[in-house]
Amino acid sequence: MRVYLDNCCFNRPYDNQSLLKVKLETQAKLSIQQLILDGKLELVWSFILEFENDQNPLVERKRQIAKWQSLAIADCNLSDDILTKSKCIMKCGLREKDSYHVACAIISNADYFITTDAKILNKRIDGIRIINPTDYIFIVEGTL
Repeated sequence: MRVYLDNCCFNRPYDNQSLLKVKLETQAKLSIQQLILDGKLELVWSFILEFENDQNPLVERKRQIAKWQSLAIADCNLSDDILTKSKCIMKCGLREKDSYHVACAIISNADYFITTDAKILNKRIDGIRIINPTDYIFIVEGTL
């Protein structure tokens, strides 16, 4: 099974953990990363993940997230297919960067797009299942 974690998801462990929702999403995200390390899930990376992570002023956080690129089985680069798919996705109401993330997941044949961003979670986009990390663990854990 192939998954795409967006930048919000990668950054969840660095958010304020005093809210139960954030704490649960963090634990679920860390469990997903362990499944990737164990070879039970395949990770997709992208140019937009790299771009957004490079913009992070917190050097150690940026370095820790960047390590995941080397574990990805696919690294989606900007292409005409991505631009076309992204423009189509933007019609669903997503911002440009978010549409790039979703387009990369679709073009890279990810089974799931995992995010903590409510604006993305509320969208239904053909070609990909969008889910938050907690729901992913509850729904998919039994199939691994």
